Amino acid sequence: MLKAYYQRELIEAGCDEAGRGCLAGPVVAAAVILPQRFRHKVLNDSKQLTRKQLEKLRPQILKKALAWGVGVVSPKEIDKINILNASFLAMHRAIEQLKVRPELLLIDGNRFNAFGDIPYECIIKGDGKYYSIAAASVLAKTYRDDLMRDLANDFPGYSWETNVGYPTRAHREGLKELGSNEHHRMSFQLLPSQLELFPD
Repeated sequence: MLKAYYQRELIEAGCDEAGRGCLAGPVVAAAVILPQRFRHKVLNDSKQLTRKQLEKLRPQILKKALAWGVGVVSPKEIDKINILNASFLAMHRAIEQLKVRPELLLIDGNRFNAFGDIPYECIIKGDGKYYSIAAASVLAKTYRDDLMRDLANDFPGYSWETNVGYPTRAHREGLKELGSNEHHRMSFQLLPSQLELFPD
């Protein structure tokens, strides 16, 4: 059973990101402030949910949230500042969009760069422990998945409509055949060996 809050007396925003391990597309983060009375039987870590469950949960979260924000960091920015810093930046951009100022940030993971003077707690596997972080994981994942499926229409051949940029066999086959494009993260190892970009 997920918990509704970390500290009862504070306004808490849960923060999580999606897409850190992808070869293509942005990293996306979300920040969500939920009412302390919020409860849900299905809401959990987005990786534990089906696409149908995720798509059903998103409008429920948007409706019930006291405030929410989504932050996006592009592949070029990822290449410039590295994926860890890009994940923090995406969270900062999400927090900036909150219409209610949080008094505590609940961060999924074990590291974070402070956002102004707002206190924060890093919680390993927090998306499976707190509703607000789980809600952020759902918003980040659904926003990013939709974006990548839209990009798949303009950049066919990489199977982004199903792998949303993760390093699947189909994605790597597309890279071998077509090479990279503007949405790939060039600082990542796109293929196991660069020699494979030029097969005999």
